[in-house]
Amino acid sequence: MAQCVQSVQEFVQDSFVPMVAVLCSEEAERVTRKNNLNFAELLRPFCRLTSEGHIRDPSNQLQVVKNLRICVNNLVTSPTTTSTSLSPAQRQLLSDVVSSCQPQESAVTNVVMAGDYELNFSDDCVKASTPWYSVWRETLLEIKTSKYSSVTTPWFEAYRENFLQSMPASDHEFLNHYLACLLVVSSTEAVPVEQFLKLSQEQHRIQHSGEYTNPKWFIPNTLKYYVLLHDMFYILRYFLADEMSSSLEGHPLQLDSSMANLHNLSAVHTDLKKGAKDSNSPACAAGSHGACLTLNDHDYIRQFIQEFTFRGLLPHIEKTIRQLNDQLVSRKGLSRSLFTATKKWFGGGKAPEKSISEPKSTCGLLYPPEAPELQIRKMADLCLLVQHYDLAYSCYHTAKKDFLSDQAMLYAAGALVRAHMLVYTMICLDVCKNMVLAERCALLSAEILKSQGKYSEAATLLIKMTSEDSDLRSALLLEQAAHCFINMRNPMVRKFAFHMILSGHRFSKAGQRRHALRCYCQAMQVYKERGWSLAEDHINFTIGRQSFTLRQPEEAVTAFRQILINDSRQTAKQQGAFLREYLYVYKPSAVNGNEVSLPQLPLPCIHSSATRVYFGHERRLAEGEKQAATHVSLDQEFDQDLSAMWCHLEEQLVASANGGVVPVNFQPTQCCLNSQTDNLRHPLAVVEEPIIVEVTFRNPLKVSLALSSLSLLWRFTVDGSSSSKEMTEETITNEETSAVGVGNMNKYKDDIVTSETIQEFQLGPEETKMARLKLLPHRTGQLNIVGVVYNLAAGSSGEMTSSTEDLMVRGKQDLNILGPRLNLTKEDKMSVRHGPDRRLNPIITAPMPLMEVFFLQFPTALLCGEIRKAYVEFCNVSGVALCGLRVVSTHAAFFTFGSQATTPLSPTSAENCSPYKTVATPLQRASEATESLVSADDFRQPSGVIEIPIDGSILQPGQSTQLPLWLRGPDQEGVHEINFLFYYESAEKGLKISHRVLRHTVFICASRSLSIQASACRSSVPPHHCLDEKGSSGTLVFIDVENINTNEGGVREFHIVQVSSSSQHWRLHKYINPNKDKECKLGSRERAKLCFRATRCKPSEATSKVVEKYTFSDLSMGNEQIISSTTPCGDFFFRCLTLETQEAYGASSRISSVSKSQGSVPTENRSSDLTDIAKECSELDLNIIVIWKAYVVEDNKQLILEGQLHVALQTIGKEASSLTAKEEAQEMVLLKFKSDLPPPVILPSAEFCQLIKTNLHYPETCTHPFVQESLCLVPVTLTLSNCSLAQVDVIIDLRHKSTSPESLEVHSSFAWVGQSQYKLQLKPKEVLCLTLQACFLQAGVYNLNTPRVFAKPSEQSIMCETSQQTATPALIVISNA
Repeated sequence: MAQCVQSVQEFVQDSFVPMVAVLCSEEAERVTRKNNLNFAELLRPFCRLTSEGHIRDPSNQLQVVKNLRICVNNLVTSPTTTSTSLSPAQRQLLSDVVSSCQPQESAVTNVVMAGDYELNFSDDCVKASTPWYSVWRETLLEIKTSKYSSVTTPWFEAYRENFLQSMPASDHEFLNHYLACLLVVSSTEAVPVEQFLKLSQEQHRIQHSGEYTNPKWFIPNTLKYYVLLHDMFYILRYFLADEMSSSLEGHPLQLDSSMANLHNLSAVHTDLKKGAKDSNSPACAAGSHGACLTLNDHDYIRQFIQEFTFRGLLPHIEKTIRQLNDQLVSRKGLSRSLFTATKKWFGGGKAPEKSISEPKSTCGLLYPPEAPELQIRKMADLCLLVQHYDLAYSCYHTAKKDFLSDQAMLYAAGALVRAHMLVYTMICLDVCKNMVLAERCALLSAEILKSQGKYSEAATLLIKMTSEDSDLRSALLLEQAAHCFINMRNPMVRKFAFHMILSGHRFSKAGQRRHALRCYCQAMQVYKERGWSLAEDHINFTIGRQSFTLRQPEEAVTAFRQILINDSRQTAKQQGAFLREYLYVYKPSAVNGNEVSLPQLPLPCIHSSATRVYFGHERRLAEGEKQAATHVSLDQEFDQDLSAMWCHLEEQLVASANGGVVPVNFQPTQCCLNSQTDNLRHPLAVVEEPIIVEVTFRNPLKVSLALSSLSLLWRFTVDGSSSSKEMTEETITNEETSAVGVGNMNKYKDDIVTSETIQEFQLGPEETKMARLKLLPHRTGQLNIVGVVYNLAAGSSGEMTSSTEDLMVRGKQDLNILGPRLNLTKEDKMSVRHGPDRRLNPIITAPMPLMEVFFLQFPTALLCGEIRKAYVEFCNVSGVALCGLRVVSTHAAFFTFGSQATTPLSPTSAENCSPYKTVATPLQRASEATESLVSADDFRQPSGVIEIPIDGSILQPGQSTQLPLWLRGPDQEGVHEINFLFYYESAEKGLKISHRVLRHTVFICASRSLSIQASACRSSVPPHHCLDEKGSSGTLVFIDVENINTNEGGVREFHIVQVSSSSQHWRLHKYINPNKDKECKLGSRERAKLCFRATRCKPSEATSKVVEKYTFSDLSMGNEQIISSTTPCGDFFFRCLTLETQEAYGASSRISSVSKSQGSVPTENRSSDLTDIAKECSELDLNIIVIWKAYVVEDNKQLILEGQLHVALQTIGKEASSLTAKEEAQEMVLLKFKSDLPPPVILPSAEFCQLIKTNLHYPETCTHPFVQESLCLVPVTLTLSNCSLAQVDVIIDLRHKSTSPESLEVHSSFAWVGQSQYKLQLKPKEVLCLTLQACFLQAGVYNLNTPRVFAKPSEQSIMCETSQQTATPALIVISNA
């Protein structure tokens, strides 16, 4: 229960005060009306005595009367019967009193701590409410340290005070009966004494005639106090008299009537604001009260009241108490003795008292006025009025027994009011059905219980007093019960909030809208953000309606906004009603508001962090056969890996444009910004290029929303370097334009930034939808995009009606984006801090070139290795020239623009639309190659960046150029994502944006074509037999070609048209074709084997100058020859060189240079290169290019597709393939619990076996007459060839006998005669012939391949046997003549 200004003692004392009537003549009323007051109202503010009074009880004991207050009312008669309820006028008066008392709007907010809740009460007075203190004054010093604190409710105190004073007088009690009457006459009367007599007779008639039931008088002998009011000097003469004496005593009271020193009667004014004490008197006229009274007059009036009380009222009460006591003593003995004797004679003893819960009757028994029981009650009431509580309690207790004995429950309840408040309340409610008495008792009991800390009992009592007959009473009592819950030792906060809502509801029914709003607002503090969504919606809805009714549109809009922004669980119908209410309430507030800025709208929800910003024009769609570059668009999802890939490509381009070095201030280009990009820096935009902002809207409601006139809000700061001086550092915003809509201002701001407007934007129920809004800046400067502005209306399924259009409001929402959370310093980790996010704050820079790229005849599907010719068109669509055009790709081997050595196509290739340059096959020796020597620098590009060759290296504004582009299908089948990044710069230097890039992504579906496997082995033909005209020995190259296409894409067959080679050291010399007339055609799953002879290039060719030179050798298998050293064949060859192959080229070059200069290198330095020398013997370093044609049937038409496949032969004896082998999954390694075996002895590397090449030259057959001569000697020549560039020591052992299975199948009974072991030394590339003799004893077939040959470099200590023994057996046939 809220605290009162009065203590409990003061409240109880002021609730029961002596009643004094006032009866004035007409002239006296006229005189008092000059102060805008009647005589009773004039006295009322001074009716509390400031000094103590004294009376003597019947036992002659002196009793002190402190702070006595009297109640003075005009005498108003009423012939009606006394009612047990308040009259409508009294109810209206109480309602006006409560309505006039409101909390101060500007008062300091007081915080009440209740558990985890902080409840704010806007009152001006804080009182202690600690349960363990009964009097609040004793805890004023503890108020700062106590967490239990509350506020006063002055409206409740005003209601309580007026209710107690407006209670109708009843017959069973005398507290509201008049004890005295003031008779007031003006001195202007002709005969004032006659007027006094008339007033006295009138009072006597009213009291004793029986015509009037109201007012009621305490005793028949009423005290009359005569007051003479003098008009000239406002002299008050008061007289004391009674009906038994006619003597008059007067004491003049002078009041200053001068208007020179006026003083308003503030106390009266304040008292009247609470409500007139006389409930039956008419309301006072408007204006100041007591304006003709000075401060001295106040003192005179106080003195008058004191004299009246001390000399008239208190003696009269003391006399009345003595008389009643004497009467009771004299009459009670006889009546009680006779009554008791009768009971004994006829009843046999005293009858037991009936319990209160079982009454015989309710209140039908009435006592005559002279009954002893009523005299006792009357004496008790008088003692109570003058604070003689002991005697009053004794009298009440005595009267209670008598009333209960007689079953007079109403009288018994009145007697119980002081001793047993709660019992009295129940009796009044349940038995007597008197709500007025029950309410009075409840008010008294609740205050007493509260002072004792019994808040739970007080709340229960107050709640029980609520009923449907009075909404105002129920509202006030429910509010006080809520305060009881919050003031308990363990606060019950939710009960407080619940009963405050009930109180607010009853206040609303009683017409007290301000109090209802206050109760709902206080309850909202408990339910807010606690998960009680439905309760929050109900409270906010009520607050919104009450605020709107009270003409508080801002508060109403705020309340309805809270309903809409929360995740509501209401039904769609209810949400639609909430939305319509919001729009209805919002529109008047928007119309009445004078501020220029637009208010914030709650719907729809905006995911600010999901906002994306795109800088530049939107991608143009394909025009006919042209396919535009994909670049970046808002339709693409952001991928972190792709972003890193594009950044890496851009770094390559920037490094290429800056001499291989990336600048320190390099920042990757970000055309589309989102929450995952780096937004710490201001993005750079270009003037006259659009900025597209994608805003994500979410409709949280289950009803649709209709948005219209949707656009962006922005602020723009023009650069100081602007041409117009008046625009220097000027900040411009379009928010005022959006709110006001001034035409000239719109035109002016459109010259700065043009905003695109979406006329209609529909959002379905619970739909998330993106809106793309565009800005076009026309000046350089700083642009800040601050939010969106739009009209909000409820969506409808059909056409918009006029009522729907009326409920349309305009507002805005801000785009507030939080940057990434900071986590660097300790302060960042201990708190929640966010870095900046500047994606909506671009800097508008000077014009930049803008390039568009189009592709013509660009395929989407290719065969593996297929060559296709397309075209690319570069267009400069800006007003600035561009230069430095470059491109880089993730698949460098996929495309080429051609090299500097590109020549025009031959007529034959142009006729067949072939991408190759072809010439007719020249007359030459059969199956021999055509050679050409080219430089690698003509084809290679540093770091994979290709400089696009455009005329003049500059593309002027509006100019376009078209270049051919050759494409080659990937070697692996499947769908390949290929990314291009084009780079260009402005011809003007020194701009903020150094360069621009354009992205393009294509997807190529590669189908299987051919599989090529190649291997090489040394020729077993003796060197002097295989030397060609160039003096080089040969190596055999075997190529297996298989058609692995399973008729995909309508491929019918493949033709192998040419095999070419490219190398710095080797070349294909001759095609070994047993069937010269048959073309190489391959159907599905067919396979062909080709054999070629490869020879070394001349040293002069391989090492000409310093530049790397590659020898291209072409072996045509048809009527036309393709020049493989030109575009596109040569380009794709160099593109397809892997990183390992390029490193191998560098290693072989280093080996060659070391070997050639080894004569001048010391021996100890040469020993470290022995392994490289041995490897060089087996390295081949030969690249095979197989060019093919595929015959495809498509739409009943035959097409010819061409392509090329590459195979890199690195080592003799190792097979190479055009298809990369699939990596097999690594097997799981078992755990080892034992130590590994010691490592085996490292044997010499296998490369040493290739140091020496051996050949046996002998006749295939020999006829010998064994009969005549038993021994057959056959000469055999052993040719030794040093394959390395180092000096080699060789040992030949002829004592070896072959044990291989191949040798055991033939005769082995022969022997080598002569020297059995040779030790030789071969110089680099030296060829040595050694003559041997084999001796045969009989005819047969013999294997001569038995000599063991060991070789090692001269600096090596370990010999290694050559691989000659594993070669094909050397068979000789010996026949008998």
